[in-house]
Amino acid sequence: MATSLEFGVFDWIDRSPDVVGDLYEQRLQLAELADDAGFYGYHLAEHHGTALGMAPSPSVFFSALAQRTERIRFSAMAFLLPMYHPVRLVEEICMLDHFSKGRVEVGISRGVSPYEIKCFGIDPSETQGIFNEALDVFREGMMDHVLDYRGEHFQFEQVSIPIGPLQKPHPPIWYPTFSESGTTYAAKNGFNFLTLGPPELVSQLACLYRQTWAECLPGSTEFHDLDCPKIGAMRQIFIGETDQQALDTAEAAYQDWYQSITELWRKNGDASFDDFFSWEACLASETILIGSPETVGDKIQKLVELSGINYFAGSFAWGSLTFEESKESFERFVSQVMPTIEMPVGV
Repeated sequence: MATSLEFGVFDWIDRSPDVVGDLYEQRLQLAELADDAGFYGYHLAEHHGTALGMAPSPSVFFSALAQRTERIRFSAMAFLLPMYHPVRLVEEICMLDHFSKGRVEVGISRGVSPYEIKCFGIDPSETQGIFNEALDVFREGMMDHVLDYRGEHFQFEQVSIPIGPLQKPHPPIWYPTFSESGTTYAAKNGFNFLTLGPPELVSQLACLYRQTWAECLPGSTEFHDLDCPKIGAMRQIFIGETDQQALDTAEAAYQDWYQSITELWRKNGDASFDDFFSWEACLASETILIGSPETVGDKIQKLVELSGINYFAGSFAWGSLTFEESKESFERFVSQVMPTIEMPVGV
């Protein structure tokens, strides 16, 4: 396992008061700042039918990001596989891999929201089977130039895929989850892992991942990054000069983000995530970190020590935060928080 902590940016490009084109430009500028600061990765959520998803096609956004950055790696977090034709996804990922000179990574999911899945005319009860087959096709299509596959949902006979990935055998794969079953699945497959939840849950899942990964290590695997998987946690962050100033600025912006993330669920009369994402609950569980550099840094350090994660992804732009507010918060993180965070010896 890695002995040093690496950092990433997690992003929802959600609705804001800005013109959509300006919103994209602001996020590209934020990615450039992360690139200059030595961040490992930029991870973009995929959403549909909701104001949370103003960039519903991550590949399109990444084609711009690849040209504006030099070192930072990037991935959807995650591509919702049941909503993709797997051959088309293989081709797009291969293009991005060459565009970026080998910096693309691939987050995968079957999707959390049944209402987003229904936007594509897909039965939510079938997504697990579609996901499994789409992943099989993706793996085969990445490693072979001729695709033969027989499944319930996909069938291909001698389909030529002339383009292949730059990274061999394929770009690293990520699996975001906050369940025990998802964590075990990620570890058994050698996928990089990103989770969300209170520090105690992050610690529990990180421990489960390490144990499962160690048990599977003696076996052979096709995944080239299994020797050092990333075990990560994500947090929404806003850093101000003082705790109170940060709280005063962030609360209204967070409420706008909250409306976006619960919007589609509420339209369908479903309050499942209302409490999960509420301002008070998230502050209490420390899934959002709001405060001075010292306050935020202290909470991240405690999370790292408790859980032993080797990857931390911060979300710095969300809701109605202005670009300048997000940029100043990010710059405080880089200059005053990142240098203070250390992994404990022996993790």
